[in-house]
Amino acid sequence: MTLASFVAQLLNGLAGASALFLVAAGLTLIFGVTRVVNFAHGSLYMLGAYAAWALVQVLGHGPLGFWGSVLLAAAAVAVVGAVIEVLLLKRIYAAPHLLQLTATFGVVLIVRDATLAVWGADDLLGPRAPGFSGAVDVFGSAVPSYELLLLAIGPAVLLLLWRLLTGTRFGMLVRAATENRLLAGALGVDERRLFTTVFAIGAFLAGLAGALQLPREPANLGMDLAIIAEAFVVTVVGGLGSIPGAFLAALLIGVVKALCVSAGTVAFDGFSVDFPKLTLVAEFVVMALVLAVKPQGLLGSVAAMPPTTQVAEQRALVVPPGRNAALAGLAALALTALLPFAGDDYALVLATDVLVFALFAASLQFMMGTGGMASFGHAAYFGLGAYGAAIAVKHGAPMELALCLAPLAALAGALVFGWFCVRLSGVYLAMLTLAFAQIVWSVAFQWDAVTGGSNGLVGIWPAAWLAPRRAYFWFALAVCGAALAALAWIARSPFGYALRAGRDSPLRAEALGIDVRAIQWTAFAIAGTFAGVAGGLFAFSKGSISPETLAIPRSVDALVMVLLGGINALAGPLLGAAAFTWLADTLARATEYWRAVLGGAILVIVLAFPLGIGGALERLWRRAAR
Repeated sequence: MTLASFVAQLLNGLAGASALFLVAAGLTLIFGVTRVVNFAHGSLYMLGAYAAWALVQVLGHGPLGFWGSVLLAAAAVAVVGAVIEVLLLKRIYAAPHLLQLTATFGVVLIVRDATLAVWGADDLLGPRAPGFSGAVDVFGSAVPSYELLLLAIGPAVLLLLWRLLTGTRFGMLVRAATENRLLAGALGVDERRLFTTVFAIGAFLAGLAGALQLPREPANLGMDLAIIAEAFVVTVVGGLGSIPGAFLAALLIGVVKALCVSAGTVAFDGFSVDFPKLTLVAEFVVMALVLAVKPQGLLGSVAAMPPTTQVAEQRALVVPPGRNAALAGLAALALTALLPFAGDDYALVLATDVLVFALFAASLQFMMGTGGMASFGHAAYFGLGAYGAAIAVKHGAPMELALCLAPLAALAGALVFGWFCVRLSGVYLAMLTLAFAQIVWSVAFQWDAVTGGSNGLVGIWPAAWLAPRRAYFWFALAVCGAALAALAWIARSPFGYALRAGRDSPLRAEALGIDVRAIQWTAFAIAGTFAGVAGGLFAFSKGSISPETLAIPRSVDALVMVLLGGINALAGPLLGAAAFTWLADTLARATEYWRAVLGGAILVIVLAFPLGIGGALERLWRRAAR
């Protein structure tokens, strides 16, 4: 590695970090004031790139046309952000944070398909930035001048934000709302106007980052999810609500990525490490290490760390299911067992998916509802179970043994990851689960000799006695039914009550002699084990497995299923999985823009049934029983 190549890689990494800081700064500002975990922030970034491309086609590629397009695109995205805040978020500020996350995910789906409808599916190449299309010689290496411009924009935006927040009355109001939102409102601060303005500024920064990215990469439909995970990482590593912390975190991650690329492959005694491959998860490794040392992030504080899981209704949690609920469950099980006689093979495939995802969602509900621990990376245990079963089959193990190994693989991962995660709480805990999930995904994506790499593993079929589709459906029904019943029993056992005590009042629980951390770690292991069972069933149902099983969208799917069904509802996971799977399948076959319709359905459910489908049904059941 030469000095010239290292400097070039360092400047490139810092330029990318500067653009990432713009997105993270907007996300940090929004979270600091509104306490909304805005999953749609990446969509605003994507809209900035597409809007800049469209405006450049109209205004021209000259200096005035290009830079005017960048600023106009950012302003247009700011308007879109303000509209989203006024029409949607104002209605759910009092809702649990995870419900807000679900609503913003619905916005992601709507914006994705709206972008597809307007600009199509092809990548759109942007022009070079006028005046910055050449390169600058740095220690004998040519560095694009546009990279140096981006490198300067980040600190400039940081200074402007610092001046805005520390030297103006608006900044004083923002800081007051960030420190104590209730007290600020009591002193006469107009929260509605303040929230809308802050959201518009955050959206402006995201749109600006997307527009500035256009000369570096084409506008494409994958930009939203690609940037949002990294922006979350920067926000959490820097400390929630801290813009200087976000800047410092972005620089740290940019430097680490540059070092990984420059290091190349380094050989040690008997093995070698390909550092460039680590760039896929460098930011997540950094986050895991930082949170292990500083649980509040580099410049964060305990006050900036609200819980992500709020319990909306205690009664539904502490009342065990009675005889009527047990009879209803048995009746539903009997009716479901008759499905092979009434439906075709495709219906059985869909029904099997519902069963598997219901168990997956139930394991997450156990963590979030009973344990109060949100997980943004629960797909890690689902994927570990799937890969554990698939790898065992590839090495000659029978299906029955492989299926038994699936939960053990997930349990091992849950024990290791949970040991670190239970030392945190709130959004920090959730983001650390995401970091571990991405690390596992990277291993599965790159370890070709064991996992098949990006191609995955194929030929993972059930044993001969389960080869008929109806036989495997009945098998999945029996396993998932037993697992769901076991999870419900554990949640209402003395262990479950101790777990709730640690969730509701950790200090009182510790005073009563409950080891809250040990209880939560055990809950992590239990949830991971049952997710692994679902993953093993999924692998044999599909006959193959790929890294997508471990990816962020799979974790988001589980979150949406839990919140759609009701985080406190006994039948919530089954209802949420059925609704989500049926909607996705039906809409995908009915329209090209099925994501937008699904997103709209999610918003309707969030706004009309904040307790989820299951929670709404339980409330109606109790009212009818009076």
